[in-house]
Amino acid sequence: PWFLGGGATGPGGSEFKEWADDSTSKYGTVFGTAVGDLPDPKQPRCALISGRTADNPRLFKECIDAKCSTIFLEKPGAPTVAELQLMKEQAEEAGVGVLMGYNKNVCKYVRKTREFAETIPGSHVTFVSNNAYENTPESLGECFERNAEGMLKNMAIHELALLVSFYDVSVENIESVVADKDFSSMQTLPGPSGKEFTDFDKIKFTIKTKTGKEVSVAADRCGGTDSYATVTDTNGEEVFRYWMPDEEDKATVQTLQAKYPTAMPYFFTQDPDYVTVKERVAKFTATGEEAEGLATIGIAVETLRVAEYLTPLLMEQLK
Repeated sequence: PWFLGGGATGPGGSEFKEWADDSTSKYGTVFGTAVGDLPDPKQPRCALISGRTADNPRLFKECIDAKCSTIFLEKPGAPTVAELQLMKEQAEEAGVGVLMGYNKNVCKYVRKTREFAETIPGSHVTFVSNNAYENTPESLGECFERNAEGMLKNMAIHELALLVSFYDVSVENIESVVADKDFSSMQTLPGPSGKEFTDFDKIKFTIKTKTGKEVSVAADRCGGTDSYATVTDTNGEEVFRYWMPDEEDKATVQTLQAKYPTAMPYFFTQDPDYVTVKERVAKFTATGEEAEGLATIGIAVETLRVAEYLTPLLMEQLK
């Protein structure tokens, strides 16, 4: 909408118009300022919602009204559990399939780590997520404001989805959560608007479930571009580590960095997994074939419940 309105004459406006005109000419692509501008679909329609989290409930309902048969919803889906639960109910009533953009559910490093851990009795898995923000008040303050829902509902939500999907983690099944105070850090910083936001710039914690599982998560806004997972044995010794990207994917990363030098570095490392996710969503939309490994909106609701449950507990431990 920006480049179709106020941004049309600003930076990037002319390039967008050239691309839009070319796409319309070649493919019949419709560019509109609202979902309601779309014509009725002639085939199964899939919507990809990747906006600001606060806008998602409205956009979601508009996509249902626009007769989408599938909605690919980016994490965390909605600002609150209540809103996401309502969205789930709206989709079910309309017969719309909803799949979530939790790309790490299909990541190679997650699969290989889980498979290795199963071969080591009593092993412990830690999922580590990194971003490459500058470790300055200005950079983190901008990050805190832009992602005002907080780290556990934003950056680390992918790891929480893994815990819900594969480790029996739910609000009702959490026996304990313990923050690693030596690793973790919480700050209150002003964003570009001048308003102050309190959030984790890095956090590490271990969850034990009532059904006997134990798993750890670490997330660092300024930790770099790569994510990884580790397996430790019963003595606490690390016996396995798998990185994202691995050697096979690094060639793709280098190619993308050269092609898009101004993009955020973590876009490149996540590219292969998002390709996998989107291909499975597209196939599900076109054929109804199950999107193997992808998180459903039901998983997303529980993941958001866990994020809301953990945030105040961890903040209290870090005071």
